[in-house]
Amino acid sequence: MCTQKRDDLLIAVALTEFSVHFEQIDPKLSERAWQLAADRLVKYDVDPEAAVATLEIGRPKSIFENQ
Repeated sequence: MCTQKRDDLLIAVALTEFSVHFEQIDPKLSERAWQLAADRLVKYDVDPEAAVATLEIGRPKSIFENQ
């Protein structure tokens, strides 16, 4: 995967997480973080779940993957 695309998707996932965790604390900041994440995701036509899947975040490694 292109380094720029990977970086953009990682940033979008981080901004989405930030938005979710700060929604009750600072709604305006949360909304801004979500908008920044959405802008990056729209660029590649993916949603947050697809970004996580594309980056292979959070999935356990198979014992056969490193062979």
